[in-house]
Amino acid sequence: MFDEFVEHVIPDAGPSHASLPQVHYEGFEPSPYDDEAFVEAYSLESADDAHFRGAGSIGQLFDLCPVQYTLPAPLVSLAVSSDKMAMGLASNVIVLIELAHPEQVLQIPIPRKPTEMSLYKIFLDPSGRHLVITSHLGENWYLFRGWKKPKQLKSFKMVIESIAWNEPALLSAPHSTSTREILVGARNGGIYEAVLDAAEDFFKSQERYLHLLFTLPEKTPITGIRLDMFPPSDPKTALIIVTTPTRIYQFVGAPDRRSEESGRMFLALFSAYRETAPKISELPGNIAYSELRFFRPGIDQASSLPKSLAWLTAPGIYYGTLNFEQSVDDHIDSTQLFPYPSLSQHPTSTASPQVPVSIALTEFHLVLLYKDRVIGICTLNGKQSYEDVVPLRPNEVIRGIAVDPVRKTYWVYTDQSILELVVRNESRDVWRIFLEQQKFDVAFQYAKTAGQRDLVLSAHANAFFDEGRFFQAAQCYAQCTVPFEEVVLRFLDAGERDALRSYLISRLERTKKTDLTQRMMLATWLVEFYLSKCDELDDFCAAETATSDVQNVETERIILEEDLRHFFETYRANLDRNTIYELIQGHGRVDMLLFFAVVVGDHEYVIQHWILEEEWSKAIDTLNRQSDLELYYRFGTVLTKHAPKEMVDAWLRQPALDPLRLIPSLLQLQHAPRDALSSNQAVRYLNHVVFQQANTSAIIHNLLVTFHAIPSPAPSDDGPLLRFLTTAPCDPLTGQPYYDLDYALRLCKRAGRTQACVHIYAKMGLYENSVDLALEKGDLELAKVNADMPESDLPLRKKLWLKIARYVVQDKKDIKSAMRFLEDTDLLKIEDILPFFPDFVVIDDFKEEIAHALEGYSAHIDELKREMDEATRTAESIKQDIAELRSRFVTVATEETCSVCAQLLLTRQFYVFPCQHTFHADCLIGLAKECLPTHALRRVLALQTELVKESQAGPAERSVAGTTDAQVEQPVRQRTLLSTNFVGPALQNGTKAVAPLGRNILSAGDKLRDLIIPDALAAVATAPVGWIPGMGLAGGKKSGSDKDGEKQTERLRAELDDILASCCPMCESVVAGLDKPFVDPAEMDTTWAL
Repeated sequence: MFDEFVEHVIPDAGPSHASLPQVHYEGFEPSPYDDEAFVEAYSLESADDAHFRGAGSIGQLFDLCPVQYTLPAPLVSLAVSSDKMAMGLASNVIVLIELAHPEQVLQIPIPRKPTEMSLYKIFLDPSGRHLVITSHLGENWYLFRGWKKPKQLKSFKMVIESIAWNEPALLSAPHSTSTREILVGARNGGIYEAVLDAAEDFFKSQERYLHLLFTLPEKTPITGIRLDMFPPSDPKTALIIVTTPTRIYQFVGAPDRRSEESGRMFLALFSAYRETAPKISELPGNIAYSELRFFRPGIDQASSLPKSLAWLTAPGIYYGTLNFEQSVDDHIDSTQLFPYPSLSQHPTSTASPQVPVSIALTEFHLVLLYKDRVIGICTLNGKQSYEDVVPLRPNEVIRGIAVDPVRKTYWVYTDQSILELVVRNESRDVWRIFLEQQKFDVAFQYAKTAGQRDLVLSAHANAFFDEGRFFQAAQCYAQCTVPFEEVVLRFLDAGERDALRSYLISRLERTKKTDLTQRMMLATWLVEFYLSKCDELDDFCAAETATSDVQNVETERIILEEDLRHFFETYRANLDRNTIYELIQGHGRVDMLLFFAVVVGDHEYVIQHWILEEEWSKAIDTLNRQSDLELYYRFGTVLTKHAPKEMVDAWLRQPALDPLRLIPSLLQLQHAPRDALSSNQAVRYLNHVVFQQANTSAIIHNLLVTFHAIPSPAPSDDGPLLRFLTTAPCDPLTGQPYYDLDYALRLCKRAGRTQACVHIYAKMGLYENSVDLALEKGDLELAKVNADMPESDLPLRKKLWLKIARYVVQDKKDIKSAMRFLEDTDLLKIEDILPFFPDFVVIDDFKEEIAHALEGYSAHIDELKREMDEATRTAESIKQDIAELRSRFVTVATEETCSVCAQLLLTRQFYVFPCQHTFHADCLIGLAKECLPTHALRRVLALQTELVKESQAGPAERSVAGTTDAQVEQPVRQRTLLSTNFVGPALQNGTKAVAPLGRNILSAGDKLRDLIIPDALAAVATAPVGWIPGMGLAGGKKSGSDKDGEKQTERLRAELDDILASCCPMCESVVAGLDKPFVDPAEMDTTWAL
């Protein structure tokens, strides 16, 4: 039907003005906004300047845009709500358009001909679902969203002028078919309560009920009616505002909480006004129509209340704000009457003001619709701020303004067209109006640009200053661009140094951190202000005699000093240390001086101050509160001298200190006088370093020995020194203590510390010297302890104990003590010390000890005899076991088979093991070589070589002797050839082959087992002694060399037998193969693997 329903015609914007320049302030230069030319160029003065004129619609308040829609018939009435538009045409047709989908236009005819009924007004509820149509003759119709035709309201026999909808109920229930309770204002002055319901019910019509509540006494048309329930959270009270052309009524009361079926919700409310008149305001005039408009600022329409109202009357626009407090009588506040503007400058207008055709109310403006133009009047100052001519065709008549209370849209309609009044920049000049009214906070809220906000703040600051509210003025001056020098001079001329201090603080807070010079100047000046104010308060306290005033001033001074301390902590980075020191010293504020030094981290300055004041504890406390270790070294000497305990406590709290750098401080305590009952603080610290911190420096350990060994008030007390020497940690590599033993010995000798010297001698391994020194001083127990120290050197221990025994016998000449002395050690016997006794000594004194010694010797001899007898019995038992082993035998059955080849065992030489396994000799050799270790294989190979050589030596010698029997020679040659085949080429040449064979054995490695031939080795190993291969046993007498050869062969066979028969190879292989898999990885069948 059309391309686009709403087309906003906006004039082409002119050339845009340049944006505000970015100015970076470096100091306190005057603001560029103070230049009048700049202000005028950037639209900071007037709303109708060149900027807005050239900016097109960007700076306009409203914009009147025609709607591209052709009406099929003259338009009589228009209603818009929730983006749904309803039009009543003169042809008795209702056109419905949903603005979100403007292409969908629905035309619903009223079943009445224009000659039978002429449409008067249409009323659309806030949700856009319910439409009520009224005619000039009092015939009314009802149309619900989705219906194809309206239904006549037969009980509504009146001309409806206005309807008050129950907005919260309708907007909070978007799917309801009921209008809930509505109030209907009729032309006859009657107020009706009704409920309409679009739900289909056979027994009920859409008119649930209609009841007359109240009739105005003048019975004039009710041109406007409004219903509001408050408070929104719990609506208990209803405010109903009713207007006629000359009067406005206020009905207030509690509605009846009934269901919509029973109705009569407002009956009791209006019944109360039958006896008493409601609140009435009258503006007489001679017009027959009026309009009542409301503005609701809230976004949530269901839970918000209207803010203001406007009533079109003959004298002007009655405007006011609504007050929904229950305690007030008049709920319309701040009422004022805006007269209609004069249209005399227009040739088509009369000289007297004209009453507009219709009005609308926005947030800040009244929109007046005349016959040919639209005028906007600001509700804040009553001045005209907008005017635009309505483009009309010939014979086109303006009808009115329709307002969408939910979407805040405004629509001007004539009988032939529709135009939208778009709210563009309505709040453009609001800030300036509030500024002129000196409502600075609201003006600042609506100021949009930096220049606007700066003007508001400057004006606010000047107003505060003129009123004498200097502190508030200081805060505003700090936020605007009024020149710094001007502000300072104004405060100085007024004598308001406190307000100036507040201004400087605020200005410092807003100064950029990169402006270091400006921040330092401001901060330094503020310190001077604080100090001067403190001096002023001190002088006032000294001169004032009134107690109450003095207390107040004291409180103020305390607060001011606390503010100064907070200022130091906040802006310490912007203060020059030396400058502030001079300022504070000039005012004599020592406490502030020390506080500032602590804040900036100058602890050295504070410690020096307390040392000069000889406040040692405060100096150490300051030292503890900082973390610079260099200060401990620097001030340690003087503080240790005057407060040793506190200083050592401070050291103990700092484990990171280097003890070597504290030695000068510790030496201050070496000769310092101290109480006999107090502990040595240097020793306390060094003990902590050595034992708690595990320090291994020889210098520290030697220093601790020095402090222990130097004379003390109790020089005979060697306990601390001995405890240190005993428990001092030692080097884990050398086993020696970290202190120098020679130095410690020399120091202890000089100080006369005998026990310490004895201990040091023992540490040095000079046990004889330690025992001699202990005996020299008569300390027998100490000598005994040192005599037992060389535990691994028994002769030395015995020698030391003999020294002690000589001392006891010869020097003390105490025979009984010498006898008791023997009980302390097991190294000495009575006979060891007898030489030390005098020649003419009576044996009665140690007769008992000698008897005990002889008894001990006798018992020892008896013990040795028992051991010898036991050894003899053991030897006899071993001989007997050996004899039994020689006669041991095994019974072998004739059908017994070899465990390897499974052939009869008795067919050739065999071996039988205790495990009942039986093997042929060659089978045993073949099985044993697989499990024997490498060294055993080498020995077996060597034995094989020797045995083969011995077996071949006999026939060789006999062939040399001249044996020529052919029957004998042939078997010999055959056996020899057979043996050589078994042995291999390396053994064919007898003795000459031994050496190369050995080399081959050593280099063969893995081929050792291949070189052992079981058949040949079994033949030579099991043949009887004297048996010659091919000849049998040799006959005749044997020479000496033959006997030696037989012994050698027997020895080799026995050795080979020991190697082969040492264990059963079958059992041994089972034990050795326990950790091996049943199937070797190389033997696994992988053809079935997936």
